[in-house]
Amino acid sequence: MAIKRPNPPGTQTGRDPEGSPPAGSGARFDSSRITSILRHDVPASIVVFLVALPLSLGIAIASGAPVAAGLIAAVIGGIVAGSLGGSLLQVSGPAAGLTVIVASSIQQFGWKVTGFIVVVAGVLQIVFGLSRIARAALAVAPVVVHAMLAGIGVTIALQQLHVLLGGESNSTAWNNITDLPAQLISLHGPAALLGVVVIAIMLGWKYLPERIKVVPGALAAIVAATVLSLVLSLDVKRVTIDGSLFDAIGLPELPRSDWAAIVVMILTFALIASVESLLSAVAIDKMHTGPRADFDREMIGQGSANVLSGLLGGLPVTGVIVRSSTNVAAGARSRASAVLHGFWVLIFSVALVSFVEQIPLAALAGLLIVIGVQLVKLAHIRLAHRTGDLLVYGVTLLVVVFVNLLAGVLIGLALAFALLIWRVVRVAVSAEPLGGTDRWLIRIDGSCTFLSLPKLSTMFATVPQGVAVTVEMTVDFLDHAAYDAITDWARQHESNGGTVDFVEIGEARMARAEAAPPSRSLGRVVLDDVLGPWRVDRSGSADGSGDKDDPLVTGIAAYHRGHAHLMRPHLDELRDGQDPDSFFLTCSDSRIVPNVITNSGPGDLFTVRNVGNLVPEHGDASVEAALVFALEKLNVRSVVVCGHSSCGAMGALHSGESAGPGIDNWLEHGQASLTRYRAGHAVGRAAEGAGFGPVEQLSMVNIAVQLENLHRHPSVRRAVDERGVAVSGLFFDIASARLIEVRVDGIAPIENDGVLQQLHRETASAGK
Repeated sequence: MAIKRPNPPGTQTGRDPEGSPPAGSGARFDSSRITSILRHDVPASIVVFLVALPLSLGIAIASGAPVAAGLIAAVIGGIVAGSLGGSLLQVSGPAAGLTVIVASSIQQFGWKVTGFIVVVAGVLQIVFGLSRIARAALAVAPVVVHAMLAGIGVTIALQQLHVLLGGESNSTAWNNITDLPAQLISLHGPAALLGVVVIAIMLGWKYLPERIKVVPGALAAIVAATVLSLVLSLDVKRVTIDGSLFDAIGLPELPRSDWAAIVVMILTFALIASVESLLSAVAIDKMHTGPRADFDREMIGQGSANVLSGLLGGLPVTGVIVRSSTNVAAGARSRASAVLHGFWVLIFSVALVSFVEQIPLAALAGLLIVIGVQLVKLAHIRLAHRTGDLLVYGVTLLVVVFVNLLAGVLIGLALAFALLIWRVVRVAVSAEPLGGTDRWLIRIDGSCTFLSLPKLSTMFATVPQGVAVTVEMTVDFLDHAAYDAITDWARQHESNGGTVDFVEIGEARMARAEAAPPSRSLGRVVLDDVLGPWRVDRSGSADGSGDKDDPLVTGIAAYHRGHAHLMRPHLDELRDGQDPDSFFLTCSDSRIVPNVITNSGPGDLFTVRNVGNLVPEHGDASVEAALVFALEKLNVRSVVVCGHSSCGAMGALHSGESAGPGIDNWLEHGQASLTRYRAGHAVGRAAEGAGFGPVEQLSMVNIAVQLENLHRHPSVRRAVDERGVAVSGLFFDIASARLIEVRVDGIAPIENDGVLQQLHRETASAGK
């Protein structure tokens, strides 16, 4: 596998991220765009139109609105939202998710006033887009949205079940449930037959051959039920459209009273339609690799469509995941598909009204029952169960079904927020005696606030008086109330003859509790504190005050205060002996921290360091003694040589300049590496091909040569033959903080598992 040295930050690759054509190629681009529309978007628009038509009719009827209102919304949603929206492949129109709230509005205010509500809600959506707060709608907990859709689905299914059985739906879900036995007794056979046919076709459509499934299942089911009703001359209720689509166009009316309820309904329309559109856009973004959605522009497009739809007598418009996913699956490449689908609905609605009037209401009821049931997704319920949000899901669904949609969403959000607060601000407190000692250990882990005072008080009460106590605080948030409770207890405990030592591991420190308002500290701060080098002004102290503190002493004090407590249990297990996994030979360079770059702890590495990470074959007893001890006494399972970039030893070798008598004598052990590098060693060529400079190339060749020296060592050969000990090389690129495997004949990237873990797996069966 080829590897390349990472580019420095800020470099450009020369590639246009959006794949734009070169300047001066406008004519060729327009031609290719037209070709793409004809080849991909036109066929996709026809498929989406065939899906949208029966859905628009069914949603209008389920909402209690004029049938033409669904067609008007489909036309405007396709053309206006498709043209102005920020999601390239999203298709908009009347949505099942708004059916319940539209029906409630019509029942409470009438159809004409509902049109006014749709217009104002659209204006509010445009304001959302212009104020660039559209992404805020995504802050709604997904479990609440999933439960809301499921509640809408259950409500639709309960309503339309009565229509399928030949009756009329009731205004509430409870009445629909209680009246169901009577409806079953007075079953209308022909209507029920057509509804069952539609359900059977839609459920079984996915099992048919691909060439048949080119036709949308919803369209096939409605056509089949309509033809069956005509062939058998069934006496069933059918769709009624008074006049043409243009005759249905009418301006909305201003409400005359109850403005408070009107405002609530406007906000409900705007928020629900916005959230559904944005979530649909997010879902569609995951289905294609084209440009990502502009959420603010999407709000402007959706709002514009709702303003026009409300003015012309249409249903509210929103992005619809069913149509949008169909659009992507059908191969659409641009917004032309959504716009064209709107034109096809318009042409059909004007030219083929008589066909629409032949569709049985029971057939549309069967279609809506399937859609409603499909809104209740088992995957969402399982996810809510796994994430501990099943209560939120269940409560939201029940309130949506049996009260109303707005109450369900608000109660669901309130419950989700309460659950979030409980999870985020809770703190774990424990108190227990340390085995074999008279000392007690109190652990405080999490966010320590006034809400944790009862738990803190309970745990403090379990600690006997007069004992020594260590308080381990892994706290990311500490408010003044919790600080007071802890310090008051500590003073009282010490006044009764005990001692209290604080070990503060988290970044929310006791010393800062009274100096400033509490704020949550981030985990990255803790990592920087542990991994970062000393930040010292060499002319003075670490804080720049001019006091010449010794950074080593300061660091030891910080270790005792924050990390010694964590190290103690691990080192306690090793107090009677060491059992390292690897012999690790690396350079003396201060920038190489073996345990950090190998993610290992105390006792894992038997580390030897020298200038240039050399393995002298003659004249040095230090490396020899350490290597033999590690292999024959400690039985390590791997031997590693680790070099690095910007190595001073390799730089001195490469330049040929004297580094001083003592250093020059030591670097004589590296002359073989320099000779092999100049002779064109395979590792040097591989490093050059990866973009590394001459000194880094020499460093990698040096690692390969030291590996050869190790393989010739008697103790190493014996360990390899008898125990399967692995011998490997590593190169640490300081600039990128990445490791590369170096072999005797080349280099290779280290995959996620890591070469040392892989070698360990390969040799673990050999034991020690």
